[in-house]
Amino acid sequence: MTAESTGFQSAISSLLDMDLYKFTMQQPMLHSMPTNQAEYRFVCRNAPAFPLAELAADVNAQLDALCSLRFSDQELAYLGGLRYLSSDYIDFLRLFQFQRRFITVSTQGDVLSVVAKGPQVHVMGFEIYVLAIVNELYFRRLAQGPTRDAALTEARQRLQAKIALLREYESTSPARVHPFEFFDFGVRRRFSGAWQEEVATTLAREVPQFFKGTSNVYLAKKLGLTPIGTMAHEYLQTFQATGVQLKGFQKAALESWVQEYRGDLGVALTDVVGMDAFLADFDLYFAKLFDGLRHDSGDPVVWGEKALAHYAKLKLDAHAKRLVFSDGLDVPTALNMHRHFADRVQTGFGIGTNLSNDTGLMPLNIVMKLVSCNGQPTAKLSDSPGKTLCDDATFLAYLRQVFMKYD
Repeated sequence: MTAESTGFQSAISSLLDMDLYKFTMQQPMLHSMPTNQAEYRFVCRNAPAFPLAELAADVNAQLDALCSLRFSDQELAYLGGLRYLSSDYIDFLRLFQFQRRFITVSTQGDVLSVVAKGPQVHVMGFEIYVLAIVNELYFRRLAQGPTRDAALTEARQRLQAKIALLREYESTSPARVHPFEFFDFGVRRRFSGAWQEEVATTLAREVPQFFKGTSNVYLAKKLGLTPIGTMAHEYLQTFQATGVQLKGFQKAALESWVQEYRGDLGVALTDVVGMDAFLADFDLYFAKLFDGLRHDSGDPVVWGEKALAHYAKLKLDAHAKRLVFSDGLDVPTALNMHRHFADRVQTGFGIGTNLSNDTGLMPLNIVMKLVSCNGQPTAKLSDSPGKTLCDDATFLAYLRQVFMKYD
């Protein structure tokens, strides 16, 4: 008899089971825009093996359990030990509890609909938990008994193959100016929480010279790893709807970040309206203050070369900067990017699905994105086809016009 068959099993048992960047974005939002009202919506971008609408009742039960959780004193002490998190923010988390009335689950035919709507500092965290919950429920049902055992056996073999590839790279490749370093970014699309923990534990034990941290704060605390993360698209998108001119929203977001963290957490995300538009705003001031940039859409080589050309134009030493790659990576791709860039700039590689859900079964391609803030639409103009998100065609057209970006 499996654990699932004995009754309810929570997919989330700790509020630390979350990407670090949700905490690091929530803090400046609490400080500078605590009254923001926002809406986040769940979307599945590929065809699942069975209709996700069939999970609705179980998702509701999981959200009920999530909304009963609070941060423990031990968890708050850990967060308080991260120098960039302020004492007043920790006090906020001490009182924090998710409110069930701010999130609804419904079905539209075979489609699962999940909408979180309310004060942004209260609803923004739902995103990661919802994605982890849907994945866990989906793969519990899809892979049961012998099928599950076979999937985990396959996953362990694939993980060992990745480790072997890393060791081969270490022993056969010429020394580079900057080392290869990668991180686990797999909370949102993991096969299960238990499997993500096994992956992180194995990598920390087998290849600590390469594996330098995880976005999962719970695992970072439990395993003694470095928690990794700064900002996501929603942080910059929020500034599209907070009283600044649309043309200046990126500069406003970056300036707010600088004022909040004063030199900590200095990796900026570049693709909310595309790399070219980002670099137009990323002047000498920001380029000096931020330690590096994160890639999340478009051709990574083209993106990296643009970043290096920008640093050269500003007469900044690229060796003092870091390029972080995080778009659908696997280990071979990350190693290729390292070969290409590591003699010119520091690199880092955030690998998600290919670490936490590489079992031989088709992963879900699911997201839960900010669609409006303060009653106004928000949008992302991705450098990758299919990643652009916006419910309002008029606003999307206006955003394209302002930033001269067209597919």
